[in-house]
Amino acid sequence: MNQLVSSDLFVKMVAVRRDLHQHPELSGQEFRTADTIIQFLKNAGVSNISRVAKTGVIAEIPGPSHAPWIILRADTDALPIKEETNLDFSSVNEGIMHACGHDGHTAMLLGAAELLAQEAHLPAPVRFIFQPSEEHGAGAMAMIQEGVLENAGMIFGGHLDRHYPTGTLVVTDGPVNASTDTFLVEILGQGAHGARPHESIDAVVVGSLLVMALQTIVSREVDPAFPSVVSIGRFQSGTASNVIAGQATLEGTIRAQHPQVRAHLHTAIQRIAKSIGQLHGANITTTIHLGTPPVINSPEMAALSRQGAALTVGQDNVVPLRTANMGGEDFSYYLEKVPGAYIRFGSQVPGLESFPAHSSKFDFDEQALAVGASYFHRMAILAGQQLLNQ
Repeated sequence: MNQLVSSDLFVKMVAVRRDLHQHPELSGQEFRTADTIIQFLKNAGVSNISRVAKTGVIAEIPGPSHAPWIILRADTDALPIKEETNLDFSSVNEGIMHACGHDGHTAMLLGAAELLAQEAHLPAPVRFIFQPSEEHGAGAMAMIQEGVLENAGMIFGGHLDRHYPTGTLVVTDGPVNASTDTFLVEILGQGAHGARPHESIDAVVVGSLLVMALQTIVSREVDPAFPSVVSIGRFQSGTASNVIAGQATLEGTIRAQHPQVRAHLHTAIQRIAKSIGQLHGANITTTIHLGTPPVINSPEMAALSRQGAALTVGQDNVVPLRTANMGGEDFSYYLEKVPGAYIRFGSQVPGLESFPAHSSKFDFDEQALAVGASYFHRMAILAGQQLLNQ
């Protein structure tokens, strides 16, 4: 796949990816990462560079002054995971690892910047977003507040995916990622001696009933054609084996790919919690914290992205998502404001298919870097031409 770019550029992309992988930084702490990005861009001949949102980087290549900007985005942060890949360039920062491929996303976009910097004429100006704090779901909004979408015409991004072989580009109409809301349920009952249950309002019993009842939302209230998830991740209660707990706390995650389903899950959780509290005489408070919205590609933008993908790897290597992806991605905030598309880059390493993203043994095929850089390069030109002809 490295024939998609020059051997010199491919070597540089691999080198910067490995450097970033060896020196990962957590969300909001990507200072060295930003310095590395800026140095690569300067060496590539990109001069209009600025730091924003503390650890974010924006770079621009000018084009026709009347044309809207084409925006290309990569995320840059790592995860609090102890690396166990045994790579020669494993993390030197204890307990921190690029376990989601953001080092690869950054290298791809840097490669695309070098390719576009070599173009004599661009149909539209191009702005590169190197966004921090994606893993916290906060980086995109911080960048938007800094004005990165000013006069934007279209935006494109993507994610490495070890479910697909290298050279495959995954382009899907409609939902690509799910929303990522969380909820907190606080149960206030009445504690009592374990030998006198009739004197209590048992928070463990109430909480247990609630855990089971919440599972019926997805299985009985949501159309099976619309993937969704309600999962309890924490159930905390009790202080001793012979004391009936008077308080309990439940926390969980809510995932949905469609806004209407997302809203229904919120309402149903609150309704069921309130009803179970009334049934047992417990006081229940439910709080829902909004996370990132679902990522949804419009048919028009998916078609344009599919065209660029086919020009990159050939029509036979462009496929839709095989299964629903319930992970979150704050690229959704950009798509709420600007037309665009989010795709996935096949990057499977033979023998490592069982190690998913956020695993301590996650790795990807570096040949995918050439695919990503070429795709972003082509999309900048293709989308610019479309804007020019509108």
